[in-house]
Amino acid sequence: MQLVLQSFRLLIADLCEQFGMGHPGSAIGMAALGVALWKYIMRYAPHQPDWFNRDRFLLSNGHACLFQYANLYLSGYEAMTWEQLLSYHSERPDSLCPGHPEIEHEGIELTTGPLGQGIANAVGLAMATKHLAATFNRPGYDIVSNQTWCIVGDACLQEGVGCEAFSYAGHLKLNSLTIIYDNNQITCDGSVDLTNTEDVNKKMEACGWNVIDVHDGVNDVEAIVAALEKGRDPNRTKPLFINVRTIIGVGSAVAGQAVAHGVPLGANNVKEMKKAYGWDTDRNLPKRGDHYVQEWKDLLAAYTTAHPDLAETFKARMDGALPPDWESMIPSSFPSDPTPTRKSNNLAMSKLLAEVPSFMVGTADLTPSVNLTWPGYEIFNPPDLQPISGKKGSYKGRYVHFGIREHVMAAIANGLAAYAPQTIIPITSSFFMFYLYAAPAVRMGALQKLKVIHVATHDSIGAGEDGPTHQPVELAALYRAMPNILYIRPGDSEEAAGAWQAALSHSAGPSMISVSRHAIPQLMGLTSRSGVARGAYILQEAKDADVTLIGVGAELSFAVDVAVALTQQSIKARVLSFPSHALFRQQPLAYQREVLRRNEGIPAVVLEPYVSLGWERWADAGVCMSGFGHSLPGKYVYGYFGYTVESMAERVGGFLREWKSGMVGRGEFVEL
Repeated sequence: MQLVLQSFRLLIADLCEQFGMGHPGSAIGMAALGVALWKYIMRYAPHQPDWFNRDRFLLSNGHACLFQYANLYLSGYEAMTWEQLLSYHSERPDSLCPGHPEIEHEGIELTTGPLGQGIANAVGLAMATKHLAATFNRPGYDIVSNQTWCIVGDACLQEGVGCEAFSYAGHLKLNSLTIIYDNNQITCDGSVDLTNTEDVNKKMEACGWNVIDVHDGVNDVEAIVAALEKGRDPNRTKPLFINVRTIIGVGSAVAGQAVAHGVPLGANNVKEMKKAYGWDTDRNLPKRGDHYVQEWKDLLAAYTTAHPDLAETFKARMDGALPPDWESMIPSSFPSDPTPTRKSNNLAMSKLLAEVPSFMVGTADLTPSVNLTWPGYEIFNPPDLQPISGKKGSYKGRYVHFGIREHVMAAIANGLAAYAPQTIIPITSSFFMFYLYAAPAVRMGALQKLKVIHVATHDSIGAGEDGPTHQPVELAALYRAMPNILYIRPGDSEEAAGAWQAALSHSAGPSMISVSRHAIPQLMGLTSRSGVARGAYILQEAKDADVTLIGVGAELSFAVDVAVALTQQSIKARVLSFPSHALFRQQPLAYQREVLRRNEGIPAVVLEPYVSLGWERWADAGVCMSGFGHSLPGKYVYGYFGYTVESMAERVGGFLREWKSGMVGRGEFVEL
């Protein structure tokens, strides 16, 4: 065993030394954890890495990625060749060993790097296991039985998202989840006691976890294995936290020091560490993994015979299939009364949410505000929990109360989505402003192209009296700029239906549907759900138009009304709806020109009470916000900032006169 551990540590040291870059310390210190997990504990199949019932492993302290890459190589993952392992921090763009683990590569369940995210992702994976097991398992047929294992470091325990995740996982009693704490007591700046002196074990126990200590995590593989085996104990009713004491950079001249974290150890130091060790090339792990898969396939075949209808549903879920008629479940028409688009969401989706079990809907303590429940919905909660106030739940439930935990909500949703493509389609919901709290996890979902739908309500200054803290004038710019995410701002119920169609059809990343708290006009006969799919479309055309007005979301009707008012100045205005920059960018140039007509010399003015950043690409001027909002009731706040029809028409008319006289240079975006 010492030969194996020392060889592993020297391999890590050499790989970092090769190009003078990398994070050797934690990977070296965790060598014994790798042997315990990949050799003895985890059920996985290196030659069938996407096996549905495999154990899931996450490295939350993703800077220690060499630990995972080396173990993938040693356990026989075919893509992780010796040449690939040597590519760590090389110039090879096809390297499977990036600076932090990335989801695209075999054996990597989710991309990790921002500390603490992996903990929350692991909670999502464990929730997926509990939900699918409760839904499909039957006596004698545990077709969903995988465990989730997650290694965390000292820094992960300090991040707020990790603390949120620990609290929530304890509440949910996720007994298929084991967290392994690489406790080396070192962060970048120095020892942990520089900033933290809490009793971690007591904290975890208070959060509802079982806690086990392993005092020699450097060498005692047997003790680590014994602790990990508790993770599979069928009688365990809580998630498991294993506190493993390790030494960062063990065996090197900088062992136990912060400098071992993120820089190579140095050629002389590595030379001093080295001894002539052989290397064990016996690989029985792929064969063992194939046996696990075949054993599970045999169980699934027997399950299919015993429960044919349920098995058919289960296989459809494994394939990530929505019903072929899902679009017909969205109503073809809506009431004409003014309606908040947060209510439009429910009008559009209630039937789908009720009848399609792929959806798990969650909220950060805002059920009455986001309107995403359905008749008879069941809460995802431990079945033995009866809240003092609220309904009892079960692990079959598909409605998730995350509590006031926006960041962890989005990170857990990433884990749910990553369990298997579209087996579960998570929907999160909160106020748009609080998606600033969730933004790091939303970004990680976009980076990994995970199918998650985020519903952001109260997205306008029209939300009113809660004031500037709740009026997200700048956040659209963030999400419009974020790659791989569809940010969609529908302007009425018809466009809300189009937003959901677009989001459910989008498989290359998450979506965010941004909706209003307050009632807005329904532009019957003008708006189009098919138009939403193209990002922007013509709402009202005008022959010999002088100006194009761009309306968006809750303020879409402003553009229609201003166009009417401009006729008093003998100005002909055409009107566009522009719900999604991302979708419009995907359209051919010919379509973009047809919609905007700026190439014909017609200037475009956007009317949106957000900051204008991003509109410079599509418009020539904007009636936009130049500061934060104000605490006034919704019907007054628009007037306070000049969003009356008369004021907007006057400013657009003034701009147009300057445009025609040449006072405004072409390509100069004008704030109105």
